Amino acid sequence: MNFAGIPSAYSRLDTSRIVILPVPYDKTSTWIKGSDRGPEAIIEASVNMELYDIDTDTEVYRHGIHTADPIREDTSPKKMVHAVYMSVNQYIKSGKFVVVIGGEHSVSIGSIIAHAENHSDFSVLQLDAHADLCHEYEGSIYNHACIMARVREICPYVQAGIRSMDIEEKKIMTDDNVFLMADIRGKTNWMDMLTERLAQNVYITIDLDVLDPSVMPSTGTPEPDGLLYHEIIALLRKVNESVNIVGFDVVELCPNSHIKSPDFLAARLIYQLLSYKFTL
Repeated sequence: MNFAGIPSAYSRLDTSRIVILPVPYDKTSTWIKGSDRGPEAIIEASVNMELYDIDTDTEVYRHGIHTADPIREDTSPKKMVHAVYMSVNQYIKSGKFVVVIGGEHSVSIGSIIAHAENHSDFSVLQLDAHADLCHEYEGSIYNHACIMARVREICPYVQAGIRSMDIEEKKIMTDDNVFLMADIRGKTNWMDMLTERLAQNVYITIDLDVLDPSVMPSTGTPEPDGLLYHEIIALLRKVNESVNIVGFDVVELCPNSHIKSPDFLAARLIYQLLSYKFTL
């Protein structure tokens, strides 16, 4: 199934500027399982989207959006990370803009490494409820709770929406580059402050639990009092207007058979950010 049900004329790899790369991996998650079903649920929901985007008055699919075969390496977290890295790196070198959809947050590591190797003046923007700065968790440095610990070994980063962490994570957090929910709630200038801290080339990793559970209940580790959809969209638009977004991922959807709106939200979020990237 093609993302957004895009017809073949706009979804062939050779004619597409954009590649959607599903990574249905869920081996290190520690509470609600099911994020391995996230990519399929997002793609299934995306078929029901209108391809015209009101916000940008465009149809971004006309740039070509190819849905790649899923990466199904699940023998170990390390091998999964390497498989994602190899695939993303190949697409980047072929001139494609890559969107990884997970799967748990550990699927982002390989994609971030590939982008960091291919871009100078590079940083990562993490939108997440959790700091994810554990050096190691449950015996693996590639656990979903370690994603930003691996990023800080590679490049600068900015965190936003954080509202849950361990005290040890707090000790190593870069205070100037973290926008806690407690600090941004009710503020109007935090988005401008955030963009000032980004490098020229930016990779965005979006853990869907950054959103409030009232609009995104289908995650593995939901946290109350998060961002609303219009807030995250406003932030992504401002980031796109300020820097060069070179790639992104959307992870941690745990689909629920009784409620489909979170699946559709995730699909719409991907299409909206692509609309900003390729038309503004």
